[in-house]
Amino acid sequence: MNQNSILGDSVLGSKWFNPDYLFNQGVSFFHNLSNSNIDNSAQILSLYHTILFFLTLFFLTVISYTSVRVFEIRSKERKHLKHEIAEYAHKQKEREKKLQDGEGGSKNERWIKTLNYLFSQHGSDWKLAVIEADAMLESLMDQLGFKGNSLGDKLKSAAEPARAGGDNFRHLSSAWEVHTIRNRIAHEGDSFTLSQHEAKRVIAIYEQIFREFGYI
Repeated sequence: MNQNSILGDSVLGSKWFNPDYLFNQGVSFFHNLSNSNIDNSAQILSLYHTILFFLTLFFLTVISYTSVRVFEIRSKERKHLKHEIAEYAHKQKEREKKLQDGEGGSKNERWIKTLNYLFSQHGSDWKLAVIEADAMLESLMDQLGFKGNSLGDKLKSAAEPARAGGDNFRHLSSAWEVHTIRNRIAHEGDSFTLSQHEAKRVIAIYEQIFREFGYI
């Protein structure tokens, strides 16, 4: 028995340790796989196209449904917003009408004059509304017994810790705020910009003070 025969029967002489054998087996495997792929390529391609078709159909359905839902939600939001704006405008109009009428018809002619200025279409009249309301505030301070040569002096008098005849003026800080705006109108003239919205806010503060004392 020769040496090659011994190696062939031994573990080390196994064919799986032979590079040539392994290479030939690999070539044979890929050759068979290639032949099999050629035979089944048409079926695989058809299956691939079918899967792709259903995936495309699925995603198109999802996109279409999402688009419709987004459109419906946006439409509802627009309707809701339109309703809210209309409701707010209606309430604002009613509030301004009540303010213009002096909450049931004020008998104070100066206050009616002030409101006529306030709801005028001319910007210069909005400033006149503030000036007129400030003059009314000074008259009110006189009736309440505050002393001074000007409204500013009377407001300073209201700030004293104690005064004969009653408590301090409760709306002092608000009165100072609107009086300061009146002074800016008087001193700065046309260079001072006053919107109607701001004029309404200022007049509302005067109104709160006047109603507190039953002045209007």
